[in-house]
Amino acid sequence: MAATPVWSVDPRTGKQREQVAAEATPHDVDRAVTAGHAARGALADRPARTAFLRAAADLLDASAAEVVAAADAETALGTARLTGELARTTYQLRAFADAVEDGGYLDIRIDRADPALTPPRPELRRYKVPLGVVAVYAASNFPLAFSVPGGDTASALAAGCPVVVKAHPDHPATSALCASLLRRAAEQAGLPADVVAVVHGFDAGLELIRHPLVAAAGFTGSIRGGRALYDAAAARPVPIPFHGELGSLNPVVVTPAAAAERAEEIGAGLAGSVTLGVGQFCVKPGLVLVPLGADGDRLTDALAKALGATGPGVLLDHRMRENFLAGVRERAALPGVTAPVTPGPGTGPDGEHTVGAGFLTVPARRLAAEGPAQGSAEDREDGVAHDGEDQGKDHHDYEVLLEECFGPVTVVARYADQGEVGAVLARLPGNLSATLQLSDAETAGAPGPAAELIGQVTELAGRVVVNAWPTGVAVAPAQHHGGPYPAATSHSSSVGGTAIERWLRPVAYQSVPDALLPAELREANPLGLPRRVTP
Repeated sequence: MAATPVWSVDPRTGKQREQVAAEATPHDVDRAVTAGHAARGALADRPARTAFLRAAADLLDASAAEVVAAADAETALGTARLTGELARTTYQLRAFADAVEDGGYLDIRIDRADPALTPPRPELRRYKVPLGVVAVYAASNFPLAFSVPGGDTASALAAGCPVVVKAHPDHPATSALCASLLRRAAEQAGLPADVVAVVHGFDAGLELIRHPLVAAAGFTGSIRGGRALYDAAAARPVPIPFHGELGSLNPVVVTPAAAAERAEEIGAGLAGSVTLGVGQFCVKPGLVLVPLGADGDRLTDALAKALGATGPGVLLDHRMRENFLAGVRERAALPGVTAPVTPGPGTGPDGEHTVGAGFLTVPARRLAAEGPAQGSAEDREDGVAHDGEDQGKDHHDYEVLLEECFGPVTVVARYADQGEVGAVLARLPGNLSATLQLSDAETAGAPGPAAELIGQVTELAGRVVVNAWPTGVAVAPAQHHGGPYPAATSHSSSVGGTAIERWLRPVAYQSVPDALLPAELREANPLGLPRRVTP
């Protein structure tokens, strides 16, 4: 049987650009995983690992023009956005190199023996070791920062784990180019090129998660695709950790005091956040609770003005465009839903390839029903929408408003009082972020709903934002990009320094003679690593 070709497609025209590769066969997947598994010993060399990560960053920077051009041709995200994304990507690689060099990620703990305790305590020395080969599933909306050279790959390599990436079909040429740069960087650092490999094709993704030598997986995409892989990881004879970032609505609450204080500013800021990257950020605000009344009207007027002035944009592929249009039509057809600025097909000669931004409004009381909404997000992996189970005709139709719609649209729910806000928030499943727009008095700690709101949104989101917007996830040691299910399948972060913890497991050595201990745990600390010692 002939191999299935993998084509690079221009989303601006829908036309094929070039054949990049062929879809991987089971033999191809096995060869990539087996070679990565064999490279584990070489990757255990921490100085070589550090040099590799820095060389990868340097090669990507040196090839910036070629990388950005390839990514723009396949995603239509624009050179300015992609230049920034590449800078973020190389920063991540260097940050993890610094973490490897420091060694604090090993979390070394030493408890001295103390026979006087009851019960007596033996000598215990603990650190963390890499899991093994990691499968990474690239994201559609970040062809660099969450794909082949992205955070999952960088953190897994930093932990000492070889990586096999299942490339996303929306940017195969970019994936192949970045993989070649990473493999060249590995060889420059004296490591086998096979510490990084890329495979293409839907079936390859399933083969990868089932391969017995794959020890963990990282995924960024849809609820549908992520849950299928998560279930496959759990159903293996030896289950493995699956760290998936799935779908998120990212609610925003605007208090009456904040609307009175700066309605126009909030409306304009919301428009910018909703349309950033043509609404294809995983933390795009998809539901905004705005008070009824004149101040709320000022906010929605400012939002309408800003969105109305936003030109049409190109989504990542035509499947996503059709899914976006279908999702908007379904939502706009509900009783009581209006569209002050109608999102939909773009206009002009390129209208068949573009979409226009907009927003919908609905009374918050229509969303305030018993029980959490469990419907799936719009599918960011393959563009297929899936509704939740029927929970009753009166409220079921409105549940779609509590699901992510991937693209430049948001839902503004107008509330009458704090009770409606709490009722809507109580229906939401887990989210990556939740944002509060508060007044100066509320941020100063004046009596009011602010403290209660902080508590409510903390229960449903992994990151709480006040008087800013969630789009733009800073790469920093304290960052957390995750959240309760379905935002993520674990409580770990896919962004920031702690992302490395996903690919490690602790091992404790009890009463082991010093000469037999790993170098990291020996009494003399020959590697000069940070450690916590209990006398």
